[in-house]
Amino acid sequence: MTLVLHPGRLALADLRAAWSAHTPIALAAEAYAQIDASAQAVQAIVRKGDAAYGINTGFGLLAKTRIPDDQLEKLQRNLILSHSVGTGDLLPDPVVRLLLLTKIGSLARGYSGIRAAVIDALVALYNAEIMPAIPAKGSVGASGDLAPLAHMTLAILGEGPVRVKGELMPATEALRAAGIAPVVLAPKEGLALINGTQVSTALALHGLFMAERLMEAGMVSGAMSLDAAKGSDAPFDARVHAVRGQPGQIAAASIYRQLVADSAIRASHLVGDERVQDPYCLRCQPQVMGACMDLIANATRTLLIEANAVTDNPLIFRDDDEVKIVSGGNFHAEPVAFAADTLALAIAEIGSIAERRIALLIDATLSGLPPFLVREPGLNSGFMIAHVTAAALASENKSLAHPASVDTIPTSANQEDHVSMATFGARRLDDMAHNTAAILGIELLAAAQGIDFHRPLTTSPHLEHVHEQLRRAVPFYEVDRYFAPDIAAAKAMVLRGELSATCRELFVTLHP
Repeated sequence: MTLVLHPGRLALADLRAAWSAHTPIALAAEAYAQIDASAQAVQAIVRKGDAAYGINTGFGLLAKTRIPDDQLEKLQRNLILSHSVGTGDLLPDPVVRLLLLTKIGSLARGYSGIRAAVIDALVALYNAEIMPAIPAKGSVGASGDLAPLAHMTLAILGEGPVRVKGELMPATEALRAAGIAPVVLAPKEGLALINGTQVSTALALHGLFMAERLMEAGMVSGAMSLDAAKGSDAPFDARVHAVRGQPGQIAAASIYRQLVADSAIRASHLVGDERVQDPYCLRCQPQVMGACMDLIANATRTLLIEANAVTDNPLIFRDDDEVKIVSGGNFHAEPVAFAADTLALAIAEIGSIAERRIALLIDATLSGLPPFLVREPGLNSGFMIAHVTAAALASENKSLAHPASVDTIPTSANQEDHVSMATFGARRLDDMAHNTAAILGIELLAAAQGIDFHRPLTTSPHLEHVHEQLRRAVPFYEVDRYFAPDIAAAKAMVLRGELSATCRELFVTLHP
């Protein structure tokens, strides 16, 4: 199958699919007329000889420096080489696929003055699974993601390293093997390639798609913990949530009701249970997870718009056959920074409330289960230190959740004096997601252990399915054993979306 890109019309499902796996792409035929007209407009400006930023001038504070026509190709190449100053680990392939996809879509809208041949080179790169080697650090999220996008551009110039199916090799070698000719950049093209928010957006989309899986897994693990602790499902009553009116909370409560429906464990304590109210980590799950759901939905709307946006500078507009070059600031990634910050809050809170449920389950006075969820406590420590790990990760996420968007640092001799820090704001979501996935993995193991202590009673059909799937990977914790592999296995199931997939029909509303 081939994904046909219609510029400005990328759907969230297209982006999610590109993140999940490589699929060939093709640019819609109708896009080329607009692309060609925009490129011809730039060529006309060069022939006319008027000064135009980024076309025949220097960049940033050097914008007043006029560049001779015979040096314009060199100007664009120098721009890419000088801006390739990234550092740190390389962006993973799923993120690189997203940034290539969104960059191609943005340029193909025909406001950037770039030739079709250059866009086609990016498409060929993508289809050959040649991933530019892009260091993750070095962008402040304004004036575009300059450094990482410069590293992206190196690949089509035949410069620097690339990654092909996980193996690093010189770009020249990879291009030659794929039959792709290196590009020589024309006026404006280097600037169009490195201006833009595509790296920040790709990283934020990566965080978004992981947050979706965490949301689903967190609701499943929370429902399992409720049954393991013999908690009440009364707080999920639809009337409670309707009178408040928060849409995420209403949706979350509905999912929880379905997750725990027909539980024999719940039925066993409907009569004679003297507890009046459960602790908040059980009772307020719809309120907390529903609020996280709303944050994720808001971030989704922002990032889908940005994934289809034109964010380089300057832009080429044609009105009644008159060409206008307009310098603006679409490269400022403040919307992405805010979206990333709200995703960070959601990811942190999903893990935070899960950590509290783990603490409840291991406390015999609250849960009614054996201390630390193990037979012969004392001789065995059970889940004692697994909870400590969860607490450590939840606390780390509190620091990482500090908003990146409130930070700024002037660059380019104060020409670029306010920046978004969107790239870091989005990049830190991966660390946070892995932390929360580990917390949820520990909770799933703890809740499954608690449910096993209630046998022969069964939990709900949905949760029995999840329990069975988990137990195929991790057996009951009978006595102390090397525990880290169990946690790693459960965490991996969270990150892959495997456990939530068993209840997929309950989560369809979470995937626009």
